[in-house]
Amino acid sequence: MNAFWHKLKYTVQEELNGLMEKPQKKENPLELLNQYFLDAQKQTAEIGKLLERQGRLKEELETECQDADLMAMKRRRQLELAEVTGDAELIAFAQEEVEAYEGRVARLSTSIQDATKELLSLERKFEEMKHRVKDMRVRQLQLMGKENVTRAQEKMDRFVKPDQSFSTLDDLHSYIENLGGRTRTPQTHSSMEQRLDSLEKSNAKSQDIV
Repeated sequence: MNAFWHKLKYTVQEELNGLMEKPQKKENPLELLNQYFLDAQKQTAEIGKLLERQGRLKEELETECQDADLMAMKRRRQLELAEVTGDAELIAFAQEEVEAYEGRVARLSTSIQDATKELLSLERKFEEMKHRVKDMRVRQLQLMGKENVTRAQEKMDRFVKPDQSFSTLDDLHSYIENLGGRTRTPQTHSSMEQRLDSLEKSNAKSQDIV
């Protein structure tokens, strides 16, 4: 029982240390924090179950100690009766039983004291870990808020300034007007050419008539 108890204690301790001392990697801060927060939540739940189990083991130790103490009391009464009868075999057996149960009570009492201290220590560290997980959640929300603000500002900037080559709406208007002028110029020039051609033809006909 003691060996199993210590093994479980060290397992919980390693889980707690692993969570609270997890190395940071150079990645996107928000993505890293999101993943770290999910891992922390998962490990918090797992460690919570281990602590519950450790508490139940401590209760089992206490139950075993109570049972051993009751048996020790019973054997002491029986030893007194055996001594009254003078039965050497019963006296020897009762004495051995009393010593065995009293020794068990002593060992279990020591284990319970150690288990109580260890469990309290782990519970304090577990509470500290939960506070750190909560702090991570707050930090996560803060980073998410900043990320949303940055994205919103970028979208608004693209809307307000669709083209950096135009510093004002007047510049954009002038550019559009110039485009219209360039579009109409070839049409106007073509019309003038047609009129000149027509004039030239009319003049040629007049000369032929003369």
